[in-house]
Amino acid sequence: MRFALQVAGWAFGLPLEILIIAVLLRGGYRRFPFIFAYIVCDFVTTVLEMPANAGYVRGGSQSAVDYAWLYWVDEVILQVLIYAVVMSLIYGATRQLRSRRILRLSVIGGAVLIAGISFAMHYHPGMVKGAFMTPWTRDLNFCSAILDLGLWALLIGSRARDQQVLLLSGALGIKFAGESIGESVRQLATRSHSRPISLTGNVIIMLANIFFFYVWWQALRIKHKTKGEPPARQAAPGMHL
Repeated sequence: MRFALQVAGWAFGLPLEILIIAVLLRGGYRRFPFIFAYIVCDFVTTVLEMPANAGYVRGGSQSAVDYAWLYWVDEVILQVLIYAVVMSLIYGATRQLRSRRILRLSVIGGAVLIAGISFAMHYHPGMVKGAFMTPWTRDLNFCSAILDLGLWALLIGSRARDQQVLLLSGALGIKFAGESIGESVRQLATRSHSRPISLTGNVIIMLANIFFFYVWWQALRIKHKTKGEPPARQAAPGMHL
């Protein structure tokens, strides 16, 4: 059942990631370089995890060790990149603010500090990686969700609303909320040793990520209009374009 769920996640997630990469390669990577780096890295790490994941599901002890190591290395890399994505969007959203330097330094410094404190709280020598990495990534997702909420507030309060960035920010909020809930459910499953509860947490995370990728794909398909771009021509009366 678990492997079938994983295959379903690959079947929906990987094609959406390919579509996002294709859209960004048309020029969007220049405006959103961190989004491009994140989505490419997510695609590559997912493909690399497939053989180890399959071996782990089949019950191979060495495959389980390899998969656990690869999974958490990839998770750290992706967490750093998604942090960078949120920071880059906040950086762009604060461009017109007078106090942008102080705000940017406060946000970046606070995010790094929270990540460090959370890691120090959950990590203990000799612990299994999943025992401290699961609550740590949950805390990072929660912090990212708070930052994304602040980004959403900045975008809503701006006179010139960027629909594309609003959609990107909204999709991030769905991802962070879904992963935080899913990680909490999985942590509960670890304590109670319940497979159905663990499966529920995995389903929540999978659905949140699929919807996240879909909204990102749709958002990145929107053509960005730069400042000073001439308006589209209007049809003359009696003429049909």
